[in-house]
Amino acid sequence: MRASKWLMVIAVCVVVLATVAIAGVMPGVADVQRISFTDPIRIGTTLVPQGNYEVRHVMEGSNHIMVFKALDQKKVPEVRVKCTLVPLVEKAKATQKIYTVNAAKEEVLQELVFRGDTAKHVF
Repeated sequence: MRASKWLMVIAVCVVVLATVAIAGVMPGVADVQRISFTDPIRIGTTLVPQGNYEVRHVMEGSNHIMVFKALDQKKVPEVRVKCTLVPLVEKAKATQKIYTVNAAKEEVLQELVFRGDTAKHVF
């Protein structure tokens, strides 16, 4: 009888730990992607030059953060911007950059969709 109680306690602990581990995973998005910008673009409050960037999706507490790091320019600072994941109806067939143009005629990144993901990043 004692052994079965301990077995039940261990099983419950495993289920709880698995649930917590899964909750920390970002569903539908890859952790690391690459993207190219053909023109300078404003990401959050930072204007970055055209070029190739590595994009990491990280969690800071309950906040989703996108980290943009220039791959071909050393002097460009890393850009961190908060995002919201919005589920897509199906896997994205193509990578998309959605932006607006501000009063200074700068492109301002609004959304990113990466091919194969099932959620888009909204800034």
